[in-house]
Parts: sequence; C-alpha cells; structure tokens
Amino acid sequence: MPVRGIRGATVVSANSEEAILSATRELLVAILDANSTLLSKDIASALFTVSDDLSAAYPAKAARQLGWTETPLMCAREIPVQASLSLCIRVLLHWNTDLPQSEINHVYLREAAKLRSDLSPRRHGEH
Repeated sequence: MPVRGIRGATVVSANSEEAILSATRELLVAILDANSTLLSKDIASALFTVSDDLSAAYPAKAARQLGWTETPLMCAREIPVQASLSLCIRVLLHWNTDLPQSEINHVYLREAAKLRSDLSPRRHGEH
C-alpha cells in the first residue's frame, strides 16, 4: 500500500501548553475532517515541528489526547529562517492509503494559510 503525505499548519496565540495543545488538536481534527477516509489507525507516523518561539509543550501530546496511542510521533524545531512565521506548528502525516496524492487535502489554519495559499480553501473550504 502506498504512503501519502498530508501537510498542515497553524499558529497559536501564545507560548503556553494549553495554546499549543488546543491549536494542535484543532489542526488534527480539521485534517481528519478534510480527508473523510482518513482513520488514525492508518497513520503510519507523524512529524510535528514548531517555530523557535514555541517551547511550552510537545504538539504530539495533543495527538495522544485524541487517542493516537499507537502512532509513532516525533517533534522537532523548524529551521529558524529569517522572517518566517512566528508561533507556528506544522505537521506532516504519513498516511497508508490507496488514494492518489492529488486527492489528499492539506489543511492550513489561521495565519498559516499563507504558507500554502495554493492549497487553502480550494479543496476543503475555510477552517
């Protein structure tokens, strides 16, 4: 079975555990909603990155709170490129699916929508 990538990103209002976990849960639920056949049991792994200004919590903890207990998860820092988006959480999900990559819906919320405006409301509407 092929593995496909699903990208997503969001921003938080503050570097706090609650802000990071709440925004990450919202992002993951939005990705599940945008990809109707995606089940957490079919996610091979997930890689979360955070901008340099986020350190209060691991975003992966939010996935665990959603019940992703058997999914391998990893968190890392984003490369601190000058003028990059602040307070940003990004995720790359690896999905075991027979769907072609062209049918995968990526989700970018809040200010993160400008990271990939070519993918935003076109396929899945405003989130």
